[in-house]
Amino acid sequence: MTKEIRPFHAMTIGRLAFQMQAEGRSIVHMQYGQPSARPPAAVMSAAADMLDAGVPGYWQNEELTAAIADTYSSLYGVSISTAQIFLTCGASPAMVLALTAGFAPGARIAMAKPGYVAHRNTVIGLNMEPVELTCGSDTGFQLTADMIRSIDPAPDGLIVASPANPTGSIIPRDEMAAIADACAKRGIRIISDEIYNRLTYDAAAASITEFTTDAFVVNSFSKFYLMPGWRLGWLVVPEEQIDRTVAINGNFFLTPPSLSQAAALAAMSCTDELTSHLDTYRRNRAHLLEALPRLGLTEMAPPDGAFYIYANVDEFTDDSRVLCRELLEQTGVATASGVDFDPEEGHRYMRFSFAVTEAEVLDAIARMTPFFESRRRSA
Repeated sequence: MTKEIRPFHAMTIGRLAFQMQAEGRSIVHMQYGQPSARPPAAVMSAAADMLDAGVPGYWQNEELTAAIADTYSSLYGVSISTAQIFLTCGASPAMVLALTAGFAPGARIAMAKPGYVAHRNTVIGLNMEPVELTCGSDTGFQLTADMIRSIDPAPDGLIVASPANPTGSIIPRDEMAAIADACAKRGIRIISDEIYNRLTYDAAAASITEFTTDAFVVNSFSKFYLMPGWRLGWLVVPEEQIDRTVAINGNFFLTPPSLSQAAALAAMSCTDELTSHLDTYRRNRAHLLEALPRLGLTEMAPPDGAFYIYANVDEFTDDSRVLCRELLEQTGVATASGVDFDPEEGHRYMRFSFAVTEAEVLDAIARMTPFFESRRRSA
């Protein structure tokens, strides 16, 4: 690792928030992108059964990979073989595995800005070069096929995320198809981060698998399946990359925890219960979209999916890291600075995660109202 990786500032806010909580302060945790709801009871029961029976050693659960393959058929109408599916210790190792299997050191990997901080830093850490494409409100803070066509020289790879972190915006289906076509014509391999793919509020999000068989697809049980602490994800790889991925995965990662795999298999039978949590997110989203403009946060990305609102805070600060810390210290509401997601313009933005209870969102709004109102009066 030859280049410096920038810190993940949300983790700094998170440490302070939990320290304050340990000291007796009431904290609303809106800094992390993790659901606060517990996984279904069937998940806990499956884990308990395995603990009673004995946890097996290195193991990739073939029932689980078959169930994952079935979701691509039922949701997207595409055929994925179980040999293409690699279980990983969350989406982060899946991204490392995709980059390592798909590209050589020095490869140029394009991605949206703002975008998930670990996409950029993982690329840097693997001695590859991030090519960040600025995405503004004119494109819904998302990549477009025209951007891909205009990069000169063409990058080796492209990371897409739809819905995206931190914005929650979705790449429309026709645009995703056009991106896949532009990449195919220019020899650009795609990695699609689809961990929020089933968390949408209006139109469903497309999967890159609907438009190409040459993409790596990263996914996770952390978001839709409510299992962030279980550290389980998966990677779908192109058929011609299976052998290379087997070799890299076997040396770098072996297998994810057997206990998590058994629990995840149970989770996949709880679709109706898991989908019902979208109703909570939808209400939380509506509360924030109504309240934040009243507080002076009028410019924000369209939160079409995931559980984030990425809002401009220019009126209140020229350093959102300072604002996030002051908001936490004065109100107990923990949020994330946009600097994580855009090192150049992120000081003008904050990210609010609404993957908490409705009561917590309403409490956060009540706490934040006098904070932002007093700042507006001072300004």
